[in-house]
Amino acid sequence: MIQRLIACLLAFGMVALPLSAKDDKKETDRLENCGTVLKEILDIPDDIPQDLLDKAECVIIFPSVLKAAFIVGGSYGRGAMTCRTGEHFTGPWGAPTMMALEGGSVGFQLGGQATDFVLLVMNPRGAKAILSSKVKLGADASAAAGPKGRDAEAATDVTMRAEVLTYSRARGLFAGISLEGSSLRPDNGANEKLYGGKVTAEQIVRKGAVAVPPSGQEMIGLLNKKSPKNLSDPNSLKE
Repeated sequence: MIQRLIACLLAFGMVALPLSAKDDKKETDRLENCGTVLKEILDIPDDIPQDLLDKAECVIIFPSVLKAAFIVGGSYGRGAMTCRTGEHFTGPWGAPTMMALEGGSVGFQLGGQATDFVLLVMNPRGAKAILSSKVKLGADASAAAGPKGRDAEAATDVTMRAEVLTYSRARGLFAGISLEGSSLRPDNGANEKLYGGKVTAEQIVRKGAVAVPPSGQEMIGLLNKKSPKNLSDPNSLKE
């Protein structure tokens, strides 16, 4: 009886380990895809205005979101969020937290094509809210379609006051897009798989609880190269 029990436990362990490794690889691949998408978008001539990137506290990337994901079972897109380190977001870009994008008008805007989303979080209040709980864009955090290229100079007051600026890329077309009504939340389950233990988004981003994983090196390295310093109004970073 005991031998049979031991055999069952060993068999379960042999099954569980590959499944766990598979889950870990899924998060690793997703984080690598975030870096690839960000690099491709920042290499577009008419991309995110440098002035806005330099004033962003955090960047969120959702690679290859499919419309079907929002129709079948109310699922969501998954990606990653990284912020500048330090009490007032003035340090280098730090370890990423995995994130989820849910519902709202997203599914209706995808048009059946895989779509990449990039979001800029433009002030500390928005960043802290997103890291601590589920946030509905347009309600809990003001959001607007982000201007691109030289359009930043002609951005409206609404755009410049927004806490989150949103962009999309589909079929090779990069543009600002409205994601109002959609929700952002930390993907704690994915963080546990990626970092090998329970750790909150706030601990990852604000407390420096973990190091940047190898799969996140491209994304973080790119941001530290493209926007090494936060050029926001220093007083706005202390709110």
